[in-house]
Amino acid sequence: MGKAKMNNYLLLLTATLLINSSAFAQKFDQLAPSPPMGWNSWNKFGCDVSEELIMGIADAMVSSGMKDAGYEYIVIDDCWQVGRDESGDIIVDEDRFPHGMKYLADYMHSKGFKFGIYSCAGTKTCQGRPGGRGYEFQDARTYARWGVDYLKYDWCYTTTQDPQASYELMRDALYKAGRPVVFSLCEWGQSKPWEWARDVGHLWRTTGDIVDRWDAMMAIFDAQKELARYAGPGHWNDPDMLEVGNGGMTTEEYRTHFSLWCVLAAPLMAGNDLRNMNEETRGILTNKEMIAVNQDTLGRQAFCFRDNGDYEIWVKKLANEEKTVCLLNRSDESKTVELNIPVLLKASDHYWSSDPYELKDYTMRDLWSHKNIDTGEEITEVTLAPHSVKVYRFIKK
Repeated sequence: MGKAKMNNYLLLLTATLLINSSAFAQKFDQLAPSPPMGWNSWNKFGCDVSEELIMGIADAMVSSGMKDAGYEYIVIDDCWQVGRDESGDIIVDEDRFPHGMKYLADYMHSKGFKFGIYSCAGTKTCQGRPGGRGYEFQDARTYARWGVDYLKYDWCYTTTQDPQASYELMRDALYKAGRPVVFSLCEWGQSKPWEWARDVGHLWRTTGDIVDRWDAMMAIFDAQKELARYAGPGHWNDPDMLEVGNGGMTTEEYRTHFSLWCVLAAPLMAGNDLRNMNEETRGILTNKEMIAVNQDTLGRQAFCFRDNGDYEIWVKKLANEEKTVCLLNRSDESKTVELNIPVLLKASDHYWSSDPYELKDYTMRDLWSHKNIDTGEEITEVTLAPHSVKVYRFIKK
């Protein structure tokens, strides 16, 4: 082969390699236009997962009204895997999942749900099970064969790995495997994934793990204050899963927890035992008016409009020139605060310009009492119980 022909051949080969590599160097788009909603096993059950449990949860998702409220994904967290075979394929715990993962995925799909699974970017998962490092493309093909729709990918046992490169590798593996998968990056916010993960995954953890306690939940909420500009359709900040119904907080605190996650446009991944919910828990998790705020098509995360220490006012801009306002009482005592409705309607921060909202054009609705509020008085007083919220939606007439 002559030198000219060789050069042309090398150019063609390089171009072909670039085309082939770029063909899967991307995430699946259009999978999470609104924050994902579903259930994850970890917060309540930890490693005590099984086929029987997950199928029971799917049945309870239907009977409890959770499915009808919009919950879609059922995700098995850590401890479903026990090793790898001689070919490197991941091995499912046959004692706990006797029919395997495809059987379970098929069952989820038959119920109208999507099926999620867990792995880790390191050599081991956080509970010491085999991780995905070095097996990314092989695992992705396995997940596609099983019918997996959602992957939570953790960050334990990663030593000197680069987070962005590690998650991009798994993203590419999922894309090449060919089955659309929502990719959840569980890197705990250590490398500020909100700055680089928009084109890598559909959601990324912004903090360490949540704990079923008021102070722990509020600490995670506080860490979201400066992150609103990074969230939007297909790319969401994830302050971790819900603890509603797990027993560590009061009903009022759980209502606050759920409300804050809704206005933050956070993924709503329940983590309680749906088979044994009381009515208060079910009422919180299936509040369709709050869920509608979370799932709003504009995809904006709320911003803190006012911080008075003990109480805060958060504003979330919605589609159709509507807004949601959340009043938060952080203190251990009741608070009576003055609500200037026209000011709240015009509230904006440096990220969104002010809009010409006029009170006469809107109906003010309480999203927990499910009642419209008389707005005859533009300035009114609102009393907030300790650790509580009031959430109002301004609905365009």
